[in-house]
Amino acid sequence: MRYTPKVDAWRPPEDPPWRSRVYDIIFLHDTPAGKTFDVALIAAIVLSVVVVMLDSVESVSASQRDTFRVAEWIFTLLFSLEYGLRLMTVRKASSYALSFFGIVDLLAVLPTYLSLLLPGGQYLIVIRLLRVLRVFRVLKLAQYVGEARVLVTALRASRYKITVFLFTVLTIVVVVGSTMFVIEGPEAGFTSIPRGVYWAVVTLTTVGYGDIHPLTPQGQFLAALVMIMGYGIIAVPTGIVTVELANQSRRAGSPGFCPSCLSRDHDQDARHCRVCGARLELPGGEGVPDL
Repeated sequence: MRYTPKVDAWRPPEDPPWRSRVYDIIFLHDTPAGKTFDVALIAAIVLSVVVVMLDSVESVSASQRDTFRVAEWIFTLLFSLEYGLRLMTVRKASSYALSFFGIVDLLAVLPTYLSLLLPGGQYLIVIRLLRVLRVFRVLKLAQYVGEARVLVTALRASRYKITVFLFTVLTIVVVVGSTMFVIEGPEAGFTSIPRGVYWAVVTLTTVGYGDIHPLTPQGQFLAALVMIMGYGIIAVPTGIVTVELANQSRRAGSPGFCPSCLSRDHDQDARHCRVCGARLELPGGEGVPDL
């Protein structure tokens, strides 16, 4: 289900009529035209990202370079047209342009145009970076997943607990890294405290690159403690977010739940959200029937 942010704030006046009709097709999802537009745009986003990924494979790019270049310009022009229509149909263009999805839409087309302004061999590295930025078009898919709204709300509710957890982990890796620097020293590869902190992060997260490792019994004992601690620490943020997701799911199951903005406490006979105007849902996931 598509997430439609700030519908009331962005909706244009009724005049001229074409502006309102185009707005409904682009921003809303409860009409046949809107659904068709969403499906076509999602397909274009996925195909454009696939083109960028294939273009980075030398064996494929060497034989299909011209095809990829033409395809990229087609996608760029399509996304440019979409971006222009969004700016033309909203009530206030700057409001949408500065929003998260407005910035993502701009990033989807900007790299291709910027590459034209940076010709010359000395700019090849910059152009390559700009081309890679096109992969961020995949972020445009986020607005078509209604459940992403629930996840974002759960993460926002968990932010203070997660912050405390990250501060605790940071303290542990600094203390452990400094201790390992004192115990092992440069002979084992711990040439500085930041190097020791790097080893502590790699070990605590159970990644274990193995580029540096303790050699003394004391260092190995400390490493074993950090490894065991890592198994317990990994589960902490998972548990925090899981609890918040469960809370959001319970709230979503309340009568008159809005799948778009997650607002609740509507009137029992309400059929549309009082905040964003979207169709309400019942606990079983069914829409509120029309009267």
